[in-house]
Amino acid sequence: MKVNPTPTVFLQLRSRIRLPRDQTVKLGDVAFLICDPEWEESLRSLPLVHPKERDGNRLLMDLIQIIPKIRQLIPGVQIEPMGNHHALVELIGPEAKPSKIWFILIWLLLFFGSALTIMNFHADVNMLEVHIRIVEMVTGQRDEHPYLFQIAYSLGIGFGMTVFFNHLFKKKWNEEPTPLEVEMYLYQENLDQFVVAEEYRKRKSLEIQNPVQNKNPKGKL
Repeated sequence: MKVNPTPTVFLQLRSRIRLPRDQTVKLGDVAFLICDPEWEESLRSLPLVHPKERDGNRLLMDLIQIIPKIRQLIPGVQIEPMGNHHALVELIGPEAKPSKIWFILIWLLLFFGSALTIMNFHADVNMLEVHIRIVEMVTGQRDEHPYLFQIAYSLGIGFGMTVFFNHLFKKKWNEEPTPLEVEMYLYQENLDQFVVAEEYRKRKSLEIQNPVQNKNPKGKL
């Protein structure tokens, strides 16, 4: 089969991936590839870096590191990068067994913390007097302890929170993301941007301190 003398590789880096700590990071792990079939398997299995202990729990891989390795494998290749110019690799170790004691303690902390927050809010706005007034307006009689209305109100708060967060245990009412999932996504995006900016700042500082040092940074975080 005749091989194209100047093959073209279209390369798009993933924004963020998770890999085991003891696994060598390969090009197929961090990028989507479109290339000639005869080079596809070799490119996907191309090793980029093997994480070390001093690398911490994150690695930053960018095109400056990846393009020279592709050209070592395929001399004269034409690389067409698309999308992200860097990929953040999160290194994960063996998962620890969840602790039931910690689960119970955290659950109790969140439960009583939420309950106190709601009660303090109700005390600040004098919610009891509001309930008494509403019952008086509806029934025409003043009840200093409108327990039936308060029970219905409490159940309504729980039901309303369930509908608002679109989540009950592992059950979701529809495919839309919950507000909590959106906030966690935005938090993760901001965190990744900070980590990437901090890594580039560290590289720039190293280049200024050691201008003659190897120009191919390690991607250590």
